[in-house]
Amino acid sequence: MAAGYSDSEIRRRVRQGRWTRLCRDAYAEVGVPGDGDLPWERAERVHKLLTRAIVHRLGEGVAVSHQSAAIQFGLPSWGLDLARVQVTRSTGRVRSDRSMQTHRSPLAPGDARTLDGRRMTSPARAVVEVACSTSYQVGVVVADAALRAGLVQADELIATADRFQHWTGSPAARAAVRFADGLSESVGESRLRVLMANQGLPAPRLQAEIHAGTGELVGRVDFLLEPRLVVEFDGVQKYGVQPRSALVAEKWREDRLRELGYSFVRVGWADLNHPDQVAHRLRRALDRRTSPGSLNSYVGP
Repeated sequence: MAAGYSDSEIRRRVRQGRWTRLCRDAYAEVGVPGDGDLPWERAERVHKLLTRAIVHRLGEGVAVSHQSAAIQFGLPSWGLDLARVQVTRSTGRVRSDRSMQTHRSPLAPGDARTLDGRRMTSPARAVVEVACSTSYQVGVVVADAALRAGLVQADELIATADRFQHWTGSPAARAAVRFADGLSESVGESRLRVLMANQGLPAPRLQAEIHAGTGELVGRVDFLLEPRLVVEFDGVQKYGVQPRSALVAEKWREDRLRELGYSFVRVGWADLNHPDQVAHRLRRALDRRTSPGSLNSYVGP
């Protein structure tokens, strides 16, 4: 209204679908999704807009926290509830509504930082907050991504989780940050790593480089289980968006690795919902590796 819009004009723009209501007294223009716009990408954009509106309304004295801070730092939103903005304040009234949830917790000097003019809990604290309030698996996904992006160091994550061991959900958070590995390159790889560990499979080497006898680098694989079993996670878009040259290069790489005696198991998004079946495939592949005449085998879905 300060910009000159009347109540009736605001209502008309919302009715026409030109504006959408984010929360009380806050509206955003409805943009046209771009090519390849995915549902979670739109959810992240809307959440960021809602976060700006909430911070503008509350002013100083609060820090964006939990999954809201994680999203601002560019961490993945898989497994996160983005319906409400999460904020933390050290003192003052704690009030929540349909658009925000307020937490009361002291913020030590190193627990907060400013990003794009807004006060946030630090990346390490945001990861721990997420892990405490969600699950071990989500905690691993977010912690892996934070390490991969260089937002945190492993010892920093562990120290932060240990400092908040009195929080609800702390056991899962402390386990998640100790299992975290920045070599995991995607949400799917992080989830597959958790699956293999939960199923009692051997710990794989991540992003293992495989060389020919001449020293030539033949390829880098997502996971390597001994003896010579390659496990690759095929993301939802891996092949749909690749040009033909990339597909040819991928096939050439796999053919060369098979010639060197490696076998393959590929796991996709849908497989992650059936951990027992994935574990059975991997164990069967490992058994074949140790059986006579097992080289160059392929274990399909």
